[in-house]
Amino acid sequence: MQLNWLDIGIFLVFVSFVVGTSLYKSRHKKETTEDYFLAGRSLFWYLIGFSLIASNISTEQFVGMSGQGAGHVGMAVASYEWMAAITLVFIALFFLPKFLRSGIFTIPEYLEHRYSPLPRAIMAFYTMVIYVAVTIAAVLYSGGLTLHTIFGMDLVQAVWLIGIIAAIYTAYGGLRAVVWADLIQGSALIIGGALTLVLGFIAVGGVGEFFQTNADRLHMILPSNHPEIPWTALILGLWIPNFYYWGLNQYIMQRTLGARSLKQGQLGVLFAAGLKLLIPFIVVFPGIMALQLYGGEMTTSDQAYPLLIKNLIPAGLKGFMFAAIFGAIMSSLDSMLNSASTIFTMDLYKRHIKKDASSKSLISIGRIMTGVFVFIGCLIAPQLGNPKFMGIFHYIQDFQGYISPGILAAFIFGLFIKRAPSSAAIAALILNVPVYGILHLKTFDNIVFLNKMAITFGILIAVMTAITLLKPRKEPKILPAKGGIDLKPSSAAKWLGLAVVLATIALYIIFW
Repeated sequence: MQLNWLDIGIFLVFVSFVVGTSLYKSRHKKETTEDYFLAGRSLFWYLIGFSLIASNISTEQFVGMSGQGAGHVGMAVASYEWMAAITLVFIALFFLPKFLRSGIFTIPEYLEHRYSPLPRAIMAFYTMVIYVAVTIAAVLYSGGLTLHTIFGMDLVQAVWLIGIIAAIYTAYGGLRAVVWADLIQGSALIIGGALTLVLGFIAVGGVGEFFQTNADRLHMILPSNHPEIPWTALILGLWIPNFYYWGLNQYIMQRTLGARSLKQGQLGVLFAAGLKLLIPFIVVFPGIMALQLYGGEMTTSDQAYPLLIKNLIPAGLKGFMFAAIFGAIMSSLDSMLNSASTIFTMDLYKRHIKKDASSKSLISIGRIMTGVFVFIGCLIAPQLGNPKFMGIFHYIQDFQGYISPGILAAFIFGLFIKRAPSSAAIAALILNVPVYGILHLKTFDNIVFLNKMAITFGILIAVMTAITLLKPRKEPKILPAKGGIDLKPSSAAKWLGLAVVLATIALYIIFW
């Protein structure tokens, strides 16, 4: 795709505006770790909601999920988005009040309050590995692939360009810089996605023609023998990555932990839930359109969205689309980097390396580790194009299965079984890796990875139950209650949550 001077100018103005705004909004001196890592717990609902969506929607969706839509999954991949909307309702009403009441900085920290320091350390280590080797590397790769496919940039150079820019404002401004950048970038990616959808409908001959031609790809419920998302996976398997990702994932939950009140946090999460219902239309639909229009040009389904952009966007709008795609990459990457550095600093460095570290030194460590994580991610990212990973979206979801069932089991069991001992959580976290790994042996190739997650989760819950029955905690552990934050819930939260759930059910009926 050739860019004229107007396109280049629009792109440069956008990037400068994002970086400038994020640095300006985070210009105040960061005196404490709460200022740097949680934006001083001062975030309003609209910043939280847009940041949640912008952090989530990146080239992982625009490349990976769109590619799944163009592949053999079709519209059914939208279950990741629509079931996430219901998950977010549950997070807002049940998880968030407990997390804000305890005053935690990180999600692993909650495990220490509920169990003991060791489960916290295990989860922090797991999360660090997955962030650097899987999610950060995957976003860098998919972002680089997008710039390579659309604009002809060298893949490795594109990866390093993305990493360096995101690292600069993330390391300087912390979470406050991230959420303001996400507000701008989130708006741009939604506008850009809607623009692509409209142009796609025009190219395929209209809405009616699209639905008629692709009727076989627009089903949410797939046969039980489907290799990716059979209907059986919707019962339990898909809920595991959803609850892990939206409720126990640091780079998603960190902006809710920075809410100025429970009401602002709940409204922000529910706002994001409403936006999630729209995402499949600007991500999955274009992937199906790309297959219809350019299927013969694809060597891999991950090229679907980039090809649509390359062939449909007219001169004058290319710069904006370039900016929107670049913003989608940045908004996810900055959140991952900020959260990875938070976990390393607060859960590992402060707890196990230098317990008496000052706030100033902790902020410095957080900034240094942001750079380290970018460096490692940029080294790994170019390797992810290997066909053995079966596409970037599958790669992310599959590898997170090595930690997500165990983390979810430890949290859920701990929330409902008050006498569950620390040993039960430790067993679940440690056994997750070998149990899920065994299910990846060739003997179990006929089981889709979502159902492997469900089986792993079931086994871990059984183990935790057995340990609790044999050696229960003598007295329930009293969780801390942090003062200084308004914990009055939003009076509208339940009604907004019900509206999201009903809308999700309606969409499933329409696309049955």
